[in-house]
Amino acid sequence: MSLGQPLPVLMYHHVSPKPGLVTCSPENFRAQMQWLAKNGWRTLSTAGFAEALASGRVPQKSVLVTFDDGYLDNWVYAHPVLQEFGQRATIFLITGWIGDGTPRPYSGQPGTPDVPTHKQAMAAAADGKLDAAFLRWSEVEAMRAAGTFDFHSHTHTHTRWDRQIAAQAERDAALAEDLAVSRETLAARLGEASPHLCWPQGYFDANYQRVARAAGFTHLYTTEHGVVRADVDLSRIPRLVAKDKPAAWFGRRMGIYGRPLLSALYLGLKSGKKGH
Repeated sequence: MSLGQPLPVLMYHHVSPKPGLVTCSPENFRAQMQWLAKNGWRTLSTAGFAEALASGRVPQKSVLVTFDDGYLDNWVYAHPVLQEFGQRATIFLITGWIGDGTPRPYSGQPGTPDVPTHKQAMAAAADGKLDAAFLRWSEVEAMRAAGTFDFHSHTHTHTRWDRQIAAQAERDAALAEDLAVSRETLAARLGEASPHLCWPQGYFDANYQRVARAAGFTHLYTTEHGVVRADVDLSRIPRLVAKDKPAAWFGRRMGIYGRPLLSALYLGLKSGKKGH
């Protein structure tokens, strides 16, 4: 039985000099992106990723690099690294958390802003002080124009509706509204409605999947651990947590993830659920 060429989908959140949960240092992120560039790996656009799966022809040494939430540090520290090495990634934006204003300086420019830790960013979001921790639309537009990032949905409010509403019908309606506003916001700001959705905190169930498909989402990204192959279920795309590790570690892992049999043996033939 042919396992098919694997296509790793990497999951990042923060690139920041401040250590913390789900954070990669700028030095290690740069080393990882440099490793991909030097070793002939191609970082796909989201459209390129979807096309590869639709055709059933997954090119070797291809990877989708994803970021969740839309933190300010993605602009300040990740964007210039991607630009340096001609790489690209995808950010799943919480569209209701993205603000207005002029682009702030990024690393290498005078006046680089202070970025919060993950814990501080979550506290800022809870207090409604979103601009201190999250992107502005002007920064989103600048990264899109530069070709460093594609932008898709992480819902509009990042709400876990299963924890907020007990009644199934009301919960589904709230999720449908959340997804609709997210797509409308992306369409209004960027000129196209996204077919790609990443679940907040990785939570989903059959009803969530049904509501998302009805809203127009065709590719649903999870925190389930595994590599993508051409026969992947598009309603539950697995990802691999990118750790704050140097190039040597990263290269070893990518060497495993990029090989059909080795990745299957390493990850197990059936991916288990792993929330992050």
